[in-house]
Amino acid sequence: MSEQAPRRVHSSIDNLPKEVRTELDRRLADNRETYTGLTEWLNEDGYAISRSALSRYARKISVVSKRVSDSLMQTQAVAQAVAAHPDLDYTSAAQVVLMDGLMQRVSTAEEEFDEMPLDKAGRLITSLARNATYEKRVRAELKKKAELAFEQMEAELMEAIRQHPELAGELHDVLSRAKERVLADGRN
Repeated sequence: MSEQAPRRVHSSIDNLPKEVRTELDRRLADNRETYTGLTEWLNEDGYAISRSALSRYARKISVVSKRVSDSLMQTQAVAQAVAAHPDLDYTSAAQVVLMDGLMQRVSTAEEEFDEMPLDKAGRLITSLARNATYEKRVRAELKKKAELAFEQMEAELMEAIRQHPELAGELHDVLSRAKERVLADGRN
């Protein structure tokens, strides 16, 4: 199966001079303008642009603007979370943003998704699943190591203070609370 380059839709609006297209974008952003009025303005200036071409262009610009806006909001949310919680796991946050972006891309891809080779889509899904599995394994290993470290520390401390039974009980309680906190933080 040969991988084809995605088709690029060429619009008559792509041929407009930069300054005309900039003005068109500005006018499209103004909700008081109508497609009919914009088409008449372009035609009067000598640019043969149909109402349907203008409508398709506006839809494309709207999709791109929404993607940029959504990405900006996600980036701001991650930045705020990182600022509020400096000990936050950045890889998890990045994976969530990446997965969200991919899911948006898949849900809005339409023609592009039809043209995406199945093996490429499968590799992307497999890669994300592998990362999630790896993260779970690492967290489980860290939890096990933390539990072993606390058990060993408790045994050594208990041995050192056997002469003082009242301290042994207090130390055991302190270590249990510390262990619970560390392991609870590891789950988040």
